[in-house]
Amino acid sequence: MSLTVPPIAELQAPASWRTVDFISDLHLQPSEPATVEAWQRYLDTTPADAVFMLGDLFEVWVGDDAALSPGFETACADAMRQAAQRLELFFMHGNRDFLLGTDFLARCGARLLADPTALAFAGQRWLLSHGDALCLDDTDYMAFRAQVRSPAWQQAFLARPLAERQAVARSIRAQSEARKRSGAVYADLDGPAARAWLQAAQAATLIHGHTHRPADHDLGAALRRVVLSDWDAAAEPPRAQALRLTAAGLQRLEVR
Repeated sequence: MSLTVPPIAELQAPASWRTVDFISDLHLQPSEPATVEAWQRYLDTTPADAVFMLGDLFEVWVGDDAALSPGFETACADAMRQAAQRLELFFMHGNRDFLLGTDFLARCGARLLADPTALAFAGQRWLLSHGDALCLDDTDYMAFRAQVRSPAWQQAFLARPLAERQAVARSIRAQSEARKRSGAVYADLDGPAARAWLQAAQAATLIHGHTHRPADHDLGAALRRVVLSDWDAAAEPPRAQALRLTAAGLQRLEVR
């Protein structure tokens, strides 16, 4: 696959920010109330000045019109809007919720973040991404991603009836779960591509999710990537982490 680096957006943190949190891969859904409740408690209590939700906040998103009626999506919007009254909220598309639109984010008081974005904070530059665009060895997924991220495909899909879109999403999720049960090994991020992104962004650290493999990887040449945890508050032991950034550096925190 090509190592072409996409355009990198820029975000300069205000001088007033002291603490920034990063979370991803919560896969919020009505059938997992423990994770939803843990996320709501986290939003209510985090001391961060800004929270960056780096993709797959929701398990599935088939269009903002799904949130027009009272229900799960509306409750999530309310939780974000309440948090947005005291901190900055940023959302980046993941591979499950790439159809989440500006109408819903406006209701939540959250800002859409391009993938990738270079964040200037605490005297350094930090490159933020969901991470899926760097899984170059998964050629089937990369072809699928290119298709569904095209404006023409999205316009055609969103024009279909809501019930039909929900049925398509259920089918895709079922295929994904079947692949997991079969023991399929998912591709990790491509190291040379990650280094190329970091060098283009003039950043030393890439922060991303997607792989559900929390770790700190040395990429060489004083570059690294830090992988966020997915969330499952009902698991044993529960998984719910935030990555906190201050002037002192990065720290992983267990969300209770």
